[in-house]
Amino acid sequence: MTLSVPDIYIEDPAGGVSRGLKMNIGEAAKKSGLSVKTVRFYSDIGLISPDKSTESNYRIYSNQDVEKLLFVGKARKFDFSIEECRELLSLYENKERPSSEVKKITLKKIEEIEQRMAELNSLKTELKRVSRNCNGDQRPDCPIIGFLAETNSQT
Repeated sequence: MTLSVPDIYIEDPAGGVSRGLKMNIGEAAKKSGLSVKTVRFYSDIGLISPDKSTESNYRIYSNQDVEKLLFVGKARKFDFSIEECRELLSLYENKERPSSEVKKITLKKIEEIEQRMAELNSLKTELKRVSRNCNGDQRPDCPIIGFLAETNSQT
């Protein structure tokens, strides 16, 4: 699947209108669904490399930059780390990539998610157990507080 960003039209300083291959950070953020702060961060760490305007020293974003931002944004929603996003983005840009590399990264992420889910289920089970022992009334005695205050807890 290729991410596609429609062209925008921007005024150029000479007074003309040019086909929107370039945009400012606010427009790039809006098109990618990310915050300006996030777009700037991704640029600062080299996930994307927008051009710099020679006149204003502002970053100028292209449709390709926005496509990469969309890609990274979606990968982050699936909990891929910045470094994993960097690797996936490199594979995304490499049209000769072996799909086995992409699958390897994805299967590793699935394992991590399954491990976290098991840990969360264990925590949920323990909290349910402790909450069943609490009357939840007006008395100050609370087994939940006691459980959380235990210093020899296994969590």
